[in-house]
Amino acid sequence: MGTKVELLAPAGNLQKLQIAFAYGADAVYGGTSSFSLRIRSGKEFSKEDLKKGIEYTHSLGKKFYCTINGFPFNSQLKLFARHIEEMAKLNPDAFIISSPGVIKLAKEIAPNIPIHLSTQANVMNYYDAAIYYEMGVSRIIAAREISLKDCEEIKKHLPNLELEVFVHGAMCFAYSGRCLVSALQHGRVPNRGSCANDCRLPYEIYAHNPETGVTFKLEEESEVGTYIMNAKDLNLASHIKEILDSGVIDSLKIEGRTKSPYYVAIVTRAYRQAIDDYYSGNFEPEKYQAELATTQNRGFTDAYLISRPFEKYDTQSLGFSIQDGTHQVVGLISSDGKTWRCKDKTEIGDIVEIVLPVGARVEPVNNELGEVFFKDNKWWLKVKKLKTVSGKELQAVHSGNMNDILLPTLLPAFTILRRDIIEAKAKKGLL
Repeated sequence: MGTKVELLAPAGNLQKLQIAFAYGADAVYGGTSSFSLRIRSGKEFSKEDLKKGIEYTHSLGKKFYCTINGFPFNSQLKLFARHIEEMAKLNPDAFIISSPGVIKLAKEIAPNIPIHLSTQANVMNYYDAAIYYEMGVSRIIAAREISLKDCEEIKKHLPNLELEVFVHGAMCFAYSGRCLVSALQHGRVPNRGSCANDCRLPYEIYAHNPETGVTFKLEEESEVGTYIMNAKDLNLASHIKEILDSGVIDSLKIEGRTKSPYYVAIVTRAYRQAIDDYYSGNFEPEKYQAELATTQNRGFTDAYLISRPFEKYDTQSLGFSIQDGTHQVVGLISSDGKTWRCKDKTEIGDIVEIVLPVGARVEPVNNELGEVFFKDNKWWLKVKKLKTVSGKELQAVHSGNMNDILLPTLLPAFTILRRDIIEAKAKKGLL
């Protein structure tokens, strides 16, 4: 691999796409709800917004990969063909596809658009990789269960095949997403994009004796928990050096098209820093982990790329489904940098941290609306007035309030305001 590794971020909608690029992504992936494995995210991305998103991406000299990774029934093949044709007109940089039949279809309809093989195809070895390569696939998104050594072996046999691996985000309890629990309980088929995330729920366990007809509940050991299928979140930030030292990975992928704008921003920025620091010889895992810990998560695991599954048993969060990060989002700055919208209760006199996009700069200012200052190696905003665009002054503003609040100075588009979670909970009376 002669070029710098690509950082690939999720684009659940147009705003998240813009945020991903502002915080350091080289490329994004997304799609409409039709035939994508993230139907809920796809509904946020209309065809018109997708067109705008791809045009915006290309205006930055970046790349957009379009997800068409569902598994079709016979009755849907004509619809699939029509959708591929429509997506091809938008000129994405690649299609992400799971099914060999859909690969063939895409090659017939849009032969000039590269094909990236979805992780749902479960490629783990160079024999399977070779089959897809011969079909015209230019990149394989490896199964999450693959090891780095296996990636090296694939690259040795197929040096011109690009390899992409997941480095962060939600993990599936089942093998690379091949799960039927959601379909069994809700009729929502995971591999058709409508997973209900049943693995994240708590369960009670019962034993039944068919001879006596007796059923009784099994009591779980204290503190062990009942989230018996809840996988921790993948986090490979501390292993970026090992991954890039291998020289065989072309793209590092972040999961999370349905996650919040804050998640997209912070996780993308953390991995951008990790990649850039690797190439400059200043790799600092603790720095990236501190930022990633600010996001909501299910606990972190480095899963399988570096360590084999049988070597340790730390991939599940049995006691809880999801936990707060170390910080709470207070507000998101508008695209013109003049205002912000509240995500957490804010009052006059509050001091909140300013999280800047990659490469962005800000200058100190102090006026009637507020003060922007630098302290403890961070930028801060002190709120002196909560004044809306219409001129109304508020004593406090709460999450969900749709008023645009004026800033004391221009801030970079999509800058984030946040506070420590302990302070956030105290303001809500939860401590």
